[in-house]
Amino acid sequence: MPITLPPITRRQFVKHSLALGGTTLIAPSALASAEGETVALDPNRVALFSDTHISANPKQSYPGTKWPGSPVAESDHEWVNMADAFTQAANSVIALNPRPAHLIINGDCALSNGKEGEYKELFRLIEPLRMAGITVHVTIGNHDNREKLWELLPFLKKQQMGIHADVIELPHANIILLDSKTRSLGGKQLTWLSNQLDQRADKPALIFSHYNPYPNRGVRPIPGLRDGKALLNLLSKRKHARAYIYGHTHEWQHDQQDHLHIVNLPAVAYYFGKGHANAWVDMKLSENSADLELQCINPKHKQHGDRRQLILKDKVT
Repeated sequence: MPITLPPITRRQFVKHSLALGGTTLIAPSALASAEGETVALDPNRVALFSDTHISANPKQSYPGTKWPGSPVAESDHEWVNMADAFTQAANSVIALNPRPAHLIINGDCALSNGKEGEYKELFRLIEPLRMAGITVHVTIGNHDNREKLWELLPFLKKQQMGIHADVIELPHANIILLDSKTRSLGGKQLTWLSNQLDQRADKPALIFSHYNPYPNRGVRPIPGLRDGKALLNLLSKRKHARAYIYGHTHEWQHDQQDHLHIVNLPAVAYYFGKGHANAWVDMKLSENSADLELQCINPKHKQHGDRRQLILKDKVT
């Protein structure tokens, strides 16, 4: 199953922070809000993070537009501090009323390849969310390391086919979390996905995985899942599979193939194109739709508040 971090108390928060060798970077006002106020948790509201790329060094910044062959001039790179971006996003989630009952980090939690120090820093940043009553789910991306996660959190080591894959059953929809660590889901996981969808045909399904299902059409050319065609074919045959939601390309994009919405989450961390948004998404589920609203780290960004509606049920005629 994916790494799932349940809510914690303030006493557990302090204990865990000390055990991890430091204190979190969350704002004191957010901590006070998390503990001192009674805020309802909405089971039909889910905060969507992706590509947090947390470094072991909370002061580290990274140039999001820098990659081999980038058309962006060396002097024109924009640097982003990943820990600060995560903290701002977490504070925004905690400030919501009602708060999302769930938060999903859709892969690439770590900056490099899932080092222990990176995950310790991530867990410190996550703890205020848990203290606010929010359950955090983590899927595996290409920068992550399952074994290191299991080593640091052995009580959460729940294997299924040797990977992380699970179903979150919510009142209006089922969320299925997949593992695309190797840029491939694999036959066993695709069979498992088919079975889970077929067993839960009574509700719409939203499928989450880190990798793009086909080559990225955005600013940076990135190949998609090796078995992306097989995945999309599987989902196209099941009308209650209404969305495939991914990260990896660090861009906010939305496509649709018949009944299936294909949504690209932006990165909470750095971005690949100058002027692009680093952001998270506020998802509100109803019986008939999933309403997505982009929440930019910089609220003055031109894309802040951009909305997409995913229809979850076909109209009866």
